[in-house]
Amino acid sequence: MRVVVIGASGNVGTGVLRRFVDDETITSVVAVARRVPTSTPPRPYSVAEWRACDLASSEPDEVVVDRLAAIVAGADAVVHLAWAIQPSHDRRRLARVNVLGTRRVVDAVVQAGVPHLVVASSAGAYSPAPDDVARAEGWPTDGVSTSSYSVDKAACERLLDETEARHPELAIARLRPALVFQRAAGSEIGRLFLGPLVPRSLLDGRLPVLPWPQGLRLQAIHADDLADAYRETVVRQARGAFNVAAPQVLRGTDVAELVSRGRVRDVSPGLVRTAVWAGWHSRAVAAGPGWLDMALAAPVLDTTRAERELGFRPRWSALDAVREVVAGMGRRSGTASPPLRPGR
Repeated sequence: MRVVVIGASGNVGTGVLRRFVDDETITSVVAVARRVPTSTPPRPYSVAEWRACDLASSEPDEVVVDRLAAIVAGADAVVHLAWAIQPSHDRRRLARVNVLGTRRVVDAVVQAGVPHLVVASSAGAYSPAPDDVARAEGWPTDGVSTSSYSVDKAACERLLDETEARHPELAIARLRPALVFQRAAGSEIGRLFLGPLVPRSLLDGRLPVLPWPQGLRLQAIHADDLADAYRETVVRQARGAFNVAAPQVLRGTDVAELVSRGRVRDVSPGLVRTAVWAGWHSRAVAAGPGWLDMALAAPVLDTTRAERELGFRPRWSALDAVREVVAGMGRRSGTASPPLRPGR
C-alpha cells in the first residue's frame, strides 16, 4: 500500500512512522510537513519520502489544494494528523491551521480521487458527559465551548460529516484517542503545555504535593498503541469513528505516585481554573484554561468498537504511558524531528 501521512513529524506522526518501518504491507510512505528534513533523516523518519506543504499558507485555497492533490495522487490512503496547539493566544492562527487546513486536505483527497481518508479527531471533540459511564462513538461531538482545541475538533467532525454526505465513494475514518504520550514527546509536551518557566525537575518525584481538581479523571494511550490502531485502520480500510484509549481511568492518586510520591490534595476546579487563567494570561503557563474545562467535561471512552473491528489491544497501560511522558519531560527527551526536538 502507498500511504501519505500529513503531519508526520509530530508526536502521533512519529509513532505512525515508527510503526510503518519494516511493515511489508505499507510499501511506500510519503510524509508531509511544514518543515521537512534537508538531508537523510534517521529512523523512523527515513521510512518516508518527505514533501513540504504549509496547510495554513496565505496562498489561495486552490493553490494549496492543487499542491496537496499532486502529493496525495495515487495513494491508497491519506492519514491526516497535522494540528496546532500553539500559539494558544492566536485564535485565528489555530483555526487556520486546524480547520482550514483540514478542509484543504479533504478537498485535495477528493480532487485526487484517493479512496480512503483517516483523520485524527480526539476525545476532545465530544460534548460534556455528566458522569463516568463509558461512552461509545455515538455520543455527540459538539465539543466544549470554552476550549479552542475542542471547538476546532468539533468543527472538523462536521466537515467530515458533510464530506461523507457529498462523497459516499470516499471511505472516511476518524480516530478519537485519549491523551497521547511517549517518552520521546516529553520535551514537546512540556513546551506546549507548561512553558519555559515551570521547572521540569519538579516532575521527578520532587513535587511536594499534587494539587488535583476535584472530579478530574484522565485516560491516556501510548503513541505506539495508537500507531497500531492507525495501521489497522489503513490496512483494513475501515470507515467511521473509533475511540482509542488504554482501559485504565486515572485519578489524582494514580498520577501522584509518579510526581509527588503519592501526596495529593483535592482542589476546587474553579480555583485551579483561576490560577491557570492567570498563568496563561501572563504568559507564564503555555496552556490556557480551556484545556482544564475540556478535561473535566470529557467522557470516559468506550473502546469496544476499536477492539472488535481493528483488533485493538493496547500493550501499555494508561499509567505506563503517563510514566513515560513524565520521564521524558523531566529529561527533556526528543527526536530528530523539529517539533519533537530535545530541550536544552
